[in-house]
Amino acid sequence: MEPQRNKVCGIDVHKRFMIATILSRDGKKDTQRFSVTLEDLLKFRDWVIENGCEQVAIESTGIYWHPVHAVLEGKIDLIVANAYKIKHTPGRKTDVSDSEWIAELCLNGMIEPSRIFPKDDRELRRLTRAREGYVKQMTQEKNKIHQSLDSACIKLASVISDIFGKSGMYLLNCILEGRDIDEIIVGIPSGRLKKKADQIKESIKSRLEISQVILIRGSLSLMRSIHWSSVKPTTQL
Repeated sequence: MEPQRNKVCGIDVHKRFMIATILSRDGKKDTQRFSVTLEDLLKFRDWVIENGCEQVAIESTGIYWHPVHAVLEGKIDLIVANAYKIKHTPGRKTDVSDSEWIAELCLNGMIEPSRIFPKDDRELRRLTRAREGYVKQMTQEKNKIHQSLDSACIKLASVISDIFGKSGMYLLNCILEGRDIDEIIVGIPSGRLKKKADQIKESIKSRLEISQVILIRGSLSLMRSIHWSSVKPTTQL
């Protein structure tokens, strides 16, 4: 738990606004309402600093506390509290508002702070999670392409291990363009794969329908976009 303070501020934050109560050891209190626009958040920051607040406490409600944390970080001591623990701490009077209750707990050092990672670590975690999402999206688009090929009885995956490598993409693009199989075989960039000409011919006996071509091209376009999006954050870490 935190040490006791002489003057603190408790915040009840919502999606579009927040209620803040400054509470002093002598019982004086001041409650104000702020919107969560940047302009109002900066006014709030000035307000708590000008009033000599030693600490500010806020519940970790969804992501609503993030902008408040951003404007206060490095400017004033901030506690992010577990919302469940705040609501289930005994001793609250029925006529006490949420912001005042949070301030009272903060004033008496009764809040156990949630762990907030340093800014650099948060940035890294955010980019890492985003990259993981891109990888998942990439896999989903690849699976869609495999499904489209399978539904057309085109069995490229039985001949080449990675249809999204150089040779695989050559074959896939040729199929999308509707090229003749003999023309496709002649242009294969891999000597090793050319030796599988008979197997390739066997795997590409049918043609894609127009709708399947459109869907596969769409997936390939998304994959290029996803690849760029996943590479860019990684190079900036």
